[in-house]
Amino acid sequence: MFPWLTETPADHLNAVQAAASTKWARGDVLALILDGTLEPGAPIAEAEVASRLQVPLGSVQQALRELQDSGLLVPRKPAGFAVRQLKAGEVRDLYQMRGLLDGFAGRCAALLGLGPRAALLTELAAAIDAMFAAASRNDLQAYFGENLRFHWAIVQATGNQLLCDTYREVVQKAALIRLKNLSQDLGMLASIAEHVEIAQAVRDTDAVRCEALLVRHADDAYARFVRARPARPRGSRSQPPARAKTQKLVKTSA
Repeated sequence: MFPWLTETPADHLNAVQAAASTKWARGDVLALILDGTLEPGAPIAEAEVASRLQVPLGSVQQALRELQDSGLLVPRKPAGFAVRQLKAGEVRDLYQMRGLLDGFAGRCAALLGLGPRAALLTELAAAIDAMFAAASRNDLQAYFGENLRFHWAIVQATGNQLLCDTYREVVQKAALIRLKNLSQDLGMLASIAEHVEIAQAVRDTDAVRCEALLVRHADDAYARFVRARPARPRGSRSQPPARAKTQKLVKTSA
């Protein structure tokens, strides 16, 4: 008997079922966090999740531990978990990391071959159109989703799986504060203008400009976040990264 084949079929089936239940519970709670239903600081009702999904309580607890490992939840006393509330320094660090990852992805995207770049541009244009439509309806949730779709398309286009995995972790943590950041029309419209410029740089195969625009885009988003926050006590300072002025909106059409 091979030493690594020690499970009986029943044991294996139980393990598969437990893993599936854990994955389902993790995805459910994650979706509630990302769409803003569970806000920062909100406690997680483990028994309610287990009852609603009809999965074992142990699977829910394992799912919540995994979300804690991902930086989205924190333990509560005496027991349980709550959605993490990011500190100012953590928010700054996330935006800086986001800028680095986005910038690298944008440089790679602008250097894609004609076919892959054309496919990417089609997806970016569709996301931009959807962002404009969402902003006109003041539909924050729809806008947030299309915003993520735009950037994720660029990251995926690199074909770098490690970049994709790292980016996903950063974006999921940033989602804890980004919905608030985009809650004003001004923030959405300014952000759309930056997306249009980025798409144009990809179309022009201008890798240097595309990278710079994406880094500045993260800086601009952080600056909007800082402006939207309540006034800080005197003596407590938090400055956004230096950034260039927003350039004029350009068309994405060829």
